[in-house]
Amino acid sequence: MALWLVYIAFDTPAARAVKPMIPDANRYQKEKVFLEYADSLFMDESHPEFQVLKGNVKFRKEDMFMYCDSANFYDKENRLDAFGNVKMEQGDTLNVFADKLYYDGQEEYARLRHNVRMEHRNTTLFTDSFDYDLLDNIGYYFEGGKIVDEQNTLTSKYGQYAPDTKDTQLLFDVELVNDKYVMNTDTLFYNTESHVADIVGNTIIVSDSSTVYTDQGWYNTDDDRATLYNRSLIVGKGGQTLTGDTIFYDRSAGFGEAFGNMILTDSAKSTILMGDYGFHNEKSNTSFATRRALAMEFSQGDTIYVHGDTIRTYLLMPDSSRVMCAYPNVRFFRTDIQGICDSLSFMSRDSMLYMHRHPILWNLERQVMGNVIKIHMNDSTVEKAYLPEYGMLGEHVADEFYNQLSGKEMIAHFDNGEISQLDVNGNVMAILLPMENDSTYNKLVNAEGSFLIVKIKNRQIEKLNLWPDVSGKVTPIYLAKKSQYYLKGFKWYGEIRPKDQYDIFAIPEAMKTLFSSPESIAPVRRIRNENE
Repeated sequence: MALWLVYIAFDTPAARAVKPMIPDANRYQKEKVFLEYADSLFMDESHPEFQVLKGNVKFRKEDMFMYCDSANFYDKENRLDAFGNVKMEQGDTLNVFADKLYYDGQEEYARLRHNVRMEHRNTTLFTDSFDYDLLDNIGYYFEGGKIVDEQNTLTSKYGQYAPDTKDTQLLFDVELVNDKYVMNTDTLFYNTESHVADIVGNTIIVSDSSTVYTDQGWYNTDDDRATLYNRSLIVGKGGQTLTGDTIFYDRSAGFGEAFGNMILTDSAKSTILMGDYGFHNEKSNTSFATRRALAMEFSQGDTIYVHGDTIRTYLLMPDSSRVMCAYPNVRFFRTDIQGICDSLSFMSRDSMLYMHRHPILWNLERQVMGNVIKIHMNDSTVEKAYLPEYGMLGEHVADEFYNQLSGKEMIAHFDNGEISQLDVNGNVMAILLPMENDSTYNKLVNAEGSFLIVKIKNRQIEKLNLWPDVSGKVTPIYLAKKSQYYLKGFKWYGEIRPKDQYDIFAIPEAMKTLFSSPESIAPVRRIRNENE
């Protein structure tokens, strides 16, 4: 094999570098690859189609320069193969390094292999196999790679990077890592300038404070703010989960805002908060729901469903006890009790449920009304209902007849979900229809006193003790006047009683009328006299 020594003479003590002489007229032809420099150039007669270049080799293609230790230069085909310390240089912002380069000047396409590194401003790409389309200015890796900017490190099996737009597309086993969280997915679009990740497939984002599950949205890794779609799920470190049709999430602030079918679940506290709009703050542990708002508490067997136009939960310092507030137009349902009021609050500190403004509580066939009702809970079981300002109880007996009790203060004691005892204190008034042995009712008892205790067993009055200064009378029903049927201010509100957990969203007109009346128990139905 004969080698033609073209520019270097080896019989000298030291090889002399010679710059190839290229006419100036040809040096700036568009789309032409030019050899700028090499220490030596050989021609192999067995491969006359290329020149062998060695030592400090430098090529130019328009405004791009290519450097290497050695190269095979296919001048007529306008392409080259470069080896050792390969570098592609475009301006002062884009450099690509590799062990090997296969460059086609006609197609403007480069294939770089082994220890590839692209440096573009603040972004560095690492891979072992990299194809670079210089026409579209897009680079590709397909055997695994890594992209690093000042904010994040991204790895994937396949990746694209466009220096003009700074956009990346990553596929298969994608991982985005920074010092705050890790994002895993199979498809991700990311911009190395804005540091925004566009999520288009199943994605998990794990941090010390939360875990996010989503399949569509965007995440700004600079300020940790995200918009998530398709009922994404955020799981807080305390076990709370937030989902919705669309979620705006600020990870740094611990704030999630959900639009459309919001559901906030707190498994540790056995609660669910729902609404068409709502938010949750992980750091302050405050929550808010509105538009068909619903709160559920299911700590002990039975579940209570609470609806209001707005529902809020928050922690009360210094003991971090939980508070839930619902307002206005509140309706709630549980199998043992149901109720309505214009505002409701629950405090975990004393396990108290407070009902304000026209509260009504139902238990079986009994209805309790007052200016304020306080329900004492014990392990989610109703222990007693306390009416400190005024109380009135009604019990449907038959047709238009009701047992009725009222007084300045009333306490209803519960046992196994039913009222078992009533304590009435101050200005006691009673209308009772005792059941006869044949289970009929034939007399009406009107009584007044100062104090009253009623014992109830098997849903019937077992014992009644009224004292002192008792007065009253017994009247056969057929002789009783209509004015004796009802206590002043009594009305049976069965038509607005929540029937089940779905009925709590319906706001009957009678309930609206009641809530628009003065804030105290007052006659709603006019009592007819005996001549009517």
